[in-house]
Amino acid sequence: MILGMSTSTFTLVHVLLSLAGIGTGFIVVFGLLSRKRLDGWTAIFLATTVLTSVTGFLFPITHITPGIILGILSLLVLTPTLLARYVYHLHRGWRSTYVISAMVALYFNCFVAIVQAFRKVPALKAIAPTQTEPPFAVAQLALLALFVVLGTLAVKKFRVEEPLVARARA
Repeated sequence: MILGMSTSTFTLVHVLLSLAGIGTGFIVVFGLLSRKRLDGWTAIFLATTVLTSVTGFLFPITHITPGIILGILSLLVLTPTLLARYVYHLHRGWRSTYVISAMVALYFNCFVAIVQAFRKVPALKAIAPTQTEPPFAVAQLALLALFVVLGTLAVKKFRVEEPLVARARA
């Protein structure tokens, strides 16, 4: 039992949070690329991504795993994301910090989704049973390349209109 749920129910909640984070994360990326803040989608993306990482630590842990390390890294990356967005309101350099750290957080979720797909989907497990085979490496490299391109474009395109008061002080 985890938080009053069976392990399988808790796992389902964890997976649904992760999928919600990935889905809303791509909506947020679309917003970044089209110069829109999408405040509601951003709040859902950040909340579900934080909850995905936090719930990952609630599973029975007997030793440090790559998943635990990635969960720690995700929370470390989400800290400046949240600060940039909600404390510093994307002002000046915090805009780029927000875009880059949000992209990295989404990348981590997608990285784990690929790992899990190669573990759980029979056709993928058959072509890369140990996840050291080329199909797994190609999938992860393609994901990394996609995020480098999207992240670079997002940093260049996403601009936030500063309030008139802030512009007057500058």
